[in-house]
This record gives sequence, structure tokens and C-alpha cells, in this order.
Amino acid sequence: MERQALQRAREAFLSGRTRAVEFRLQQLHALQKMITEKETDISSALKEDLNRSQYDTPLLELISIENEIKLAIEKLSEWAAPRPVEKNLLTISDEAYIQLEPLGVVLIIGAWNYPWAVTLLPLVGAIAAGNAAVVKPSELSESSSVLLRSLLPHYLDKDLYPVVTGGASETQELLRLRFDHIFYTGSGAVGRLVMEAAARHLTPVTLELGGKSPCYIDKDCNIRVACRRITWGKFANCGQTCIAPDYILCEPCIQGRVVECIRQTLLEFYGPDPKSSPDYGRIISRRHFNRIMGLMEGYTAVVGGQSDASQRYIAPTVLKDVPPHSRLMQEEIFGPLLPIVTVSDMDEAIRFINEREKPLALYLFCSDKKAVKRMIEETSMSCIVATCVTLLTNKPLENPVNNCVFAFHTHMQT
Repeated sequence: MERQALQRAREAFLSGRTRAVEFRLQQLHALQKMITEKETDISSALKEDLNRSQYDTPLLELISIENEIKLAIEKLSEWAAPRPVEKNLLTISDEAYIQLEPLGVVLIIGAWNYPWAVTLLPLVGAIAAGNAAVVKPSELSESSSVLLRSLLPHYLDKDLYPVVTGGASETQELLRLRFDHIFYTGSGAVGRLVMEAAARHLTPVTLELGGKSPCYIDKDCNIRVACRRITWGKFANCGQTCIAPDYILCEPCIQGRVVECIRQTLLEFYGPDPKSSPDYGRIISRRHFNRIMGLMEGYTAVVGGQSDASQRYIAPTVLKDVPPHSRLMQEEIFGPLLPIVTVSDMDEAIRFINEREKPLALYLFCSDKKAVKRMIEETSMSCIVATCVTLLTNKPLENPVNNCVFAFHTHMQT
């Protein structure tokens, strides 16, 4: 099945129909139509997979896809147009320009935590660039995978954009085949396997991997607002987000206040029993449930800690005074556990961050602009989100990046 899907996609690509900008636009509009018409079905599938709230589905997945499609439609003619270049002595009498062309057939390996966004966003780019794509959604988000396999052929060219479902064996079979580019979103361990397989064919890859994204809370910032934002970012999607705050760094003198502010925020967000809240998710599988519960062994939760294996439920949990070299601090948590590690000051926080692998993001809560600048300059990761102004909002649920400054480092884990 995998080989036939690739062959069908390559034959369709070689027919040349994706080269026309008009065809690409038609496919992008069709994808937008699918998102609009099938939002209810998509929400239902995510409810089955992750107990995703109906309000979170547009916010966390669909809006980003729609914005990406809109951007591609608006810019496609400009992106596809020949680009003039400066002439030199060798080309002074020539017409010199760069003509962009489609790469070929790409493989998109989706992830289960945001099964629509991380699968369809690369597809938007592939369509816009005139490529064919074999789409492999994650088998763990089973309802979403089955629905995507059903929907996509009804809206897009079924030969150019086939969907292959299945588990690890199907993914491994796809990786044995030669593609022109591979997109993978997921863990570093699987990312290494993808890169190793791609190297056999010298296939370029785009890897979007996770990491342990720290939060540093300065003692002089608005701790209540910092904790509200961290709580939202950490426990949305039950902590199963690659850029979720993984752990908190703060001075010992504010640790108790941080714990209490998070406790109060959780009560406001999910009520006294998050298990019965329609807004709180579930762990994707029993294997991941057991993995997360194993990380918590040996600790006493100061907030949460309850669990129910039959529902794959783990309560929003805070653990304080976590040793820096504990198992909990050695691997990405990817679940609703929030450890707090105390540091003496920002100097120690910077050393702590730099001694570890580069994560995707750093969340910095500080009212001192000079300190924020220093943190940005002395650490290295894909993105720093720094709250560096006096926070005056009292909205029930602030966007976690309101009043924030973004600093994107040149280092990218792609």
C-alpha cells in the first residue's frame, strides 16, 4: 500500500498538473473548504482522541491552518514568480533570474498531540510549492487519523495527496522509500530514525522536535499573572504540547507563592475536580499514561497528583523542590506534571539552562528590561517569550503571549 501510494503520487506529479499556480490555488481553497465544512467532525474526533474541548479545537489547531492557507493563497503568485538577481561580469549580457520549481513528492509524518495542525500545515506548504505529498497521520490519534483518511480524497486530488494510515511498520516501510523531502513532527528519538532513513537516499528533512522548555519567574515580576500564563500553557491539551512550559525556575523565597497562585488558577480554570471538567484533556494512550506516572514516582505532589488509568486521566500536578539531576529533569515530560527547581538568582538560571540541550522555547517573566535582554543574549534556543512590562490586565483568561516580546534565535531545530 505504501509503495503504491508513492507511485501514484509520483506519476501524478510527473504529469505536470501541479506546476500551474491556478491548480495549486484550487487545491488550497478545497482544503480550506474541508476545514470549514467538517469542523464539527474534526472536533468530535479530537474529543475521542484527547478529550479536547470544543473551544480548544479552533484555537489550538484550526485557526492556524486557516491562517496558513490564507497566507499561501494571498502570496502564492509572488512566491512562484521568477526572482531577479544582480548580474556580474559573467552574466552581464544575460537575462539572470531564479526560477523556482516544485521539488517532487514529499512525505509528511504527522503527530498525535495536534493531529490536524502538525499534519496539514506542512501539507499547505507542499501544495503551495507545487509538490505531491504522501500524508501519514499518527496512529495514536486514531479517530483523527481515520477521519483524515476519509476526508482528504473528497476535497483534494486523491492521486497527488494520498493518506496512508497504520502504525510503526507502515511508517518504517514509507521511510524505506525514496522521497524528495520528509517532514516529521515528534520526539527526538524517532527524529533520529527518520534522519537515518532519509540519509540512505540523501533526502532532505525538516524535523520539528520537542525539548524541556524552561520558565524563569523573577521575584520582582507580577507572579500572579506569570502563574496564570504558565498554567494555561502547561495544562492546555493535558501538557501534550512541544512548546509547553516543561519546568519552572525561581528563587526559593517565591516558590510557595508560585505554588499557591497555580493552585488558585487551576481551580478557576478547571474547578475543584479537573476530571469532571469539559475543558481538561486526557493522555493519548495507556503507554504514555504509564510513562508519565513513572516520572512522578518518588515525589509528593503539592498540587494535584490524582490519576485514573481507566480514563488515562492525570490531574494537573505541581512538584516542588525537584532535584536538578532527577529523572523528571532528564527527559521531556509531555504531560501535566510541572516541576519547580529553585535557583539562587538569574545567573544560576542561565547556567542551568545552558548546561542542558537546547529546547524549543524559554518563557521569561521579568519586569526588568535589562535582565530580559541579558537572558536573551546569554541563552540559545529557538524562541524566547519574555514578559517584560508591567502587567495590568485582569481578564479571566489572558492570552499567554499578550504583552510579550518575542526573540527568535538563529538556531532552529529543523
